[in-house]
Amino acid sequence: MKATPRAARVYIGCAVLAAAACALPALRPAAHTAWGAVVPLAALYALCELPARCRLLDRVLGGTAPMGAGSFFPVLLASALLLPPSAAALTALPGALLARVEQRPAGVRRVWRTAQLLLAVAAAALVAGALGSREALGKGPHAPDFPYALLPAAASALTFCLVLAVLDGGIRTTAEQIPPRTAWRGLLGRTLGPHAVHGLAGLMMAVLWRSAYGPVAALFVLLPMYISCWVFAQYHRERAAHQATIRALVQAVDIKDRYTRGHSERVGRASVLIAHELGMAEERLEILRFAGILHDVGKLGVPTRILRKDGPLTPEERRIIELHPEYGHEMVRGIGFLGEARAAILHHHEKLDGSGYPYGLSGEQIPEFARVVAVADAFDAMTSTRSYSRARPVATAVAELERCAGTHFDPRMVAALVQALDRHGWQTSVTADEPGARAGASGPAGPSGPGAARAAGSVPPARVPAAAPTTARPPRADAGRATTADVPGATAPHAPSPTAPRATAPAPHAPSPTAPRATAPAPHAPSPTAPHATAPAPHATAPHAPVPPGGRA
Repeated sequence: MKATPRAARVYIGCAVLAAAACALPALRPAAHTAWGAVVPLAALYALCELPARCRLLDRVLGGTAPMGAGSFFPVLLASALLLPPSAAALTALPGALLARVEQRPAGVRRVWRTAQLLLAVAAAALVAGALGSREALGKGPHAPDFPYALLPAAASALTFCLVLAVLDGGIRTTAEQIPPRTAWRGLLGRTLGPHAVHGLAGLMMAVLWRSAYGPVAALFVLLPMYISCWVFAQYHRERAAHQATIRALVQAVDIKDRYTRGHSERVGRASVLIAHELGMAEERLEILRFAGILHDVGKLGVPTRILRKDGPLTPEERRIIELHPEYGHEMVRGIGFLGEARAAILHHHEKLDGSGYPYGLSGEQIPEFARVVAVADAFDAMTSTRSYSRARPVATAVAELERCAGTHFDPRMVAALVQALDRHGWQTSVTADEPGARAGASGPAGPSGPGAARAAGSVPPARVPAAAPTTARPPRADAGRATTADVPGATAPHAPSPTAPRATAPAPHAPSPTAPRATAPAPHAPSPTAPHATAPAPHATAPHAPVPPGGRA
């Protein structure tokens, strides 16, 4: 949400006004607000959120300082059981303003988070008060009314969870332009369990607060809350380590094949856009993003001279290239958190009609993630500028995908991509080493959306654009492999020899030294009198500087 849309700003403004309307009545002199309870609870919640904001303390604790994000909600739920709605809302104000914000714009997100918590706590206190929570908790020597006290505690926790889910879905719809049905799907179910536990902890804290032992006894509830917060911090660190692992693998691929720099991140972003349109569950989106980002990781097992070859591939080299999905699957097979992404890495070059590789799967035999990544991969290959071809317009790429839907690509995935492009547009500025790059968040809508291009009628649907801007030189090796091999119209289509199974292909790091020399002179050296003039070219090229177009005479 780098540039907050106007609808999101209006939505946040309305939430702020509603939160102010909930909290301001407690400031009136006639409100008789119980400041003796409001101030300690507000200070306690602020102190709980403060360590996550303090980077020095985070370093002292080895990066395990509490991250906020709900671990101390029992303090707010206890205030909802103890105080009227307006006073309970005030207890959330200091802590919400001090809470740590990871993403930008930090100010807008902090204001939104504060308004959201104030509304949720006020609503929870309103429901708890209607059910007689303050009377059920008892006071001093009077014991709490159990099991009736469980009813207002459960109702307030459910209300708190429901309000947060509703507001979260609204901001996702307005800020990220996600369809409402997709924005709210699964929000309540994922948070109901944790908030139910927070409600029980809040009830325990409220009972101790009202007991003969006083508010000091309620502080003992902080210990299990801190433990749960520490566990969450550990999970956060593990997830960050996962992200770093993925980023390192992607950067390794980009360094080895610099012509496709940023391609992996864009495929991951396009895959998530497709998944949003298909209504996939939120918990699968991150795994799908990993699948898109890592789909070409098997290139690390392919010799660099083949990846950077400025000319058509020989049949032997093509067989080596077509092993990269299997190499990639072997590389990530032991990474447990990738889940379904492993199958997508292995099968993203399969085609719906069974003509793909490595196993020739067809139709529903191809995993769903692989069908999504295949469409995203082909789309970015056509719309990216490479050294051997210019980027095709978005409308041209879309027309080509629609023409091949049902034979090469899943029509559902193609239709979902078209809808996502109409909604969000497309940008190609994401690179693997940008710390702010997130494939899960769609890029801002731009003028490159296919809707406008279609209206102009620039490309007929059945046209197959040329794979290279000129025929004066042969296409680079990429044109017949990896991404563009799945795009009809690309040169050197896949046609492996049935008599040469892939199992007999030479090891990718020890290719036959005589194979290039036997085939290289054909396209580059027509003269039979100088067969060795061009064969050593791959070895004469600087290893980190690809051969410029026309470099081979």
